[in-house]
Amino acid sequence: MKYKLIRSKRKSIAIEIDRAGAVTVRAPYRIPNVAVKAFIEDKQDWIREHIKKAQEMSLEAADIEPLTEEELDKLYDEAKEVIPKRVRYYAELMGVDYGRVTIRCQKTCWGSCSSKGNLNFNCLLMLAPSDIIDYVVIHELAHRKFMNHSKNFWKEVEIMIPGYKEKRKWLNTYGEEIMQRKRAME
Repeated sequence: MKYKLIRSKRKSIAIEIDRAGAVTVRAPYRIPNVAVKAFIEDKQDWIREHIKKAQEMSLEAADIEPLTEEELDKLYDEAKEVIPKRVRYYAELMGVDYGRVTIRCQKTCWGSCSSKGNLNFNCLLMLAPSDIIDYVVIHELAHRKFMNHSKNFWKEVEIMIPGYKEKRKWLNTYGEEIMQRKRAME
């Protein structure tokens, strides 16, 4: 099986499969190549299944209706109105402060939080249900307490949204379709 190996200061081996079906294996420096190969052999069925899903999604992407510039402008305006209000509301509940709130139209990211406390959100969130928007806002605000995805970070998210795993699942399942509508514009 063909794959790209990237070594870093991580603690475990991970396998990524991109939209084109290319396989990337990420491994810690300390794990020998033999162990990496054994891991990949053990996960071959999983890898094949996910390559097939990626290829199916590529075919489906060809059928996705691209957003128009007008639709994109409306989403952007709506996001500028809705998201800052949600940020203010949840920041107060969570007891955190933040810097600037910026709305962008991104192809891969729903939101981000800088080390200075500036928050960025994707206008495409306006195509998601309101509870998903709230999840992304809470996720980014939780980074004001924990600038990582540690257990403490996820506990903070769970305090605000006990069913946050379902929201993450929704984004993983349906979010890609939304992002593809933006990518189809180009």
